[in-house]
Amino acid sequence: MSTHIPNIRPEPDSVFVDIADYVLNYKIHSDLAYETARNCLLDTLGCGLEALDYPACTKLLGPIVPGTTVPNGAKVPGTPFQLDPVQAAFNIGAMIRWLDFNDTWLAAEWGHPSDNLGGILAVADWISRNRVAAGKAPLTMRDVLTAMIKAHEIQGVLALDNSFNRVGLDHVILVKVASTAVVAGILGLSRDEIIDAVSLAFVDGQSLRTYRHAPNTGSRKSWAAGDATSRAVRLALMVQKGEMGYPSALTAPVWGFYDVSFKGKPFSFQRPYGSYVMEHVLFKISYPAEFHSQTAVEAAMRVHQELRAKGVSPDDIARIDVRTHEACVRIIDKKGPLHNPADRDHCIQYMMAVPILFGRLTAADYEDEVAQDARIDTLRDKIICTEDPQFTKDYHNPDKRSIANAVTVTLNDGTVWEEIVVEYPVGHKRRRKEGIPLLEAKFRTNLNRRFPKKQQQAIFDLSLDQQALEATAVHEYVDMYVI
Repeated sequence: MSTHIPNIRPEPDSVFVDIADYVLNYKIHSDLAYETARNCLLDTLGCGLEALDYPACTKLLGPIVPGTTVPNGAKVPGTPFQLDPVQAAFNIGAMIRWLDFNDTWLAAEWGHPSDNLGGILAVADWISRNRVAAGKAPLTMRDVLTAMIKAHEIQGVLALDNSFNRVGLDHVILVKVASTAVVAGILGLSRDEIIDAVSLAFVDGQSLRTYRHAPNTGSRKSWAAGDATSRAVRLALMVQKGEMGYPSALTAPVWGFYDVSFKGKPFSFQRPYGSYVMEHVLFKISYPAEFHSQTAVEAAMRVHQELRAKGVSPDDIARIDVRTHEACVRIIDKKGPLHNPADRDHCIQYMMAVPILFGRLTAADYEDEVAQDARIDTLRDKIICTEDPQFTKDYHNPDKRSIANAVTVTLNDGTVWEEIVVEYPVGHKRRRKEGIPLLEAKFRTNLNRRFPKKQQQAIFDLSLDQQALEATAVHEYVDMYVI
């Protein structure tokens, strides 16, 4: 007895349709979103410039075939490279994510929405250069900021209620989806073509979180987002050439994403797409540390200050208790040997021990030269994390979105210090007034790493002028970063 498989082409999944309609039709009227996007742009590019000091990053950059230069190609800020938009997206994406210092979104799925800038900037720059070469008007940085807001929104809204990490998938799937959608929009694809492109992003095999967790933590986590945003550019370009999509890539029984990769559960949505995510995004301003530890590092800095004020040595500490949220325990509460910088910047004990001992936490502190100090591991062993259910609840509360950590120090003589509680890191929306001047100072520091004073001042001045920046042609702004 034969069984016929229905072969009626279905209507596109509603998730694809909603994304395409948002990309094409939603008008952003929020001044706060554009101001935040500008701050996000300069901070994200600054993070990329800092990463250029690290050979582990720079060895991956440049064209696939050494010496290749693409006429009217996209330029990679801080480097001499001019590449095709796919490889440029990888370069920019890998740079900005390398040191784990760009923005963060925390929800059921966490991630870093500014990772999408790799694809957005590469494609916008490439299009602008080719338009000018053809005697046409280039895209402006207003277009880039708009695409950033929409990419943040797609990634962030999908993340609110849907946990990909709990089924073993890495959050860069959302970078690929968001980048595919907004890049398709920048390329001028139609509604149906954007739907096709987004479907292809879900049909792709997705990255496992293997490289983020013990015992396999490694450097792929630093270039995974660059890989995702560059893959998005490739998919959008394929659809532009006429490649087909798969309308029920999510919902198809047995073979669709929900059944294959999401335990049969459809996505749920807390809110429609707007500009909420960009307005509420979290900036990493003070420390290049996995975001669930940011408030713990701030508390650790206070412990360092208390040690000095009281004339107490770190050797006098018997234990340090950390009340924290569930995500912190699950991701970065780590014992045992740490094998590389990627391992260390995802260990809360390491990220607390360094500032307690030295009064600082920089990207260089994850390197072997610092990590070989035996005092770090001795102190790590004394730091014990425990979930506080209220902290976990506040972490998911859309009205709070706290990332709380509370630290209590007990000395060898039995003295217990008053608990240090930090609910919101300096990059949180609730601390914007305090944080933005620090973010601008971080940007200036990163410009200083790469450019002579006249060039860095020109970039800094334009980047802080909202109206002037938005009116600047994309290729002209990117050219300011060329060395």
